[in-house]
Amino acid sequence: MQFLCLIYEAESLNATRSEEDHGKIFQGYMEFTQAITETGNLVAGDALQPTDTATTVRVRDGKTVITDGPFAETKEQLGGYYLLECDSLDQAIEKAAQIPSAASGSIEVRPIMVFE
Repeated sequence: MQFLCLIYEAESLNATRSEEDHGKIFQGYMEFTQAITETGNLVAGDALQPTDTATTVRVRDGKTVITDGPFAETKEQLGGYYLLECDSLDQAIEKAAQIPSAASGSIEVRPIMVFE
């Protein structure tokens, strides 16, 4: 089964972190990614650029409307994701709890819908 782990954290935390803290978090992500690669759980994963680089697209009455920035104001922003192959939701939750940003943000775990 595949699960998408959406990584949410307040972007404002980056401005308050020291270089040392940034390094520790980056190292934590490298170690986590290596571990889930070695166990065969990693399908894909990427970090996202900050929300100020986002563009939101809507179609209303047949017209495309483009807005700079994210769709909604939130306390935590989507910063990246991991797509995992796991045996169960419990295993996906176990892996999600190891994502470094789980300690300062939140990880949303959602099963991938399979169409047959």
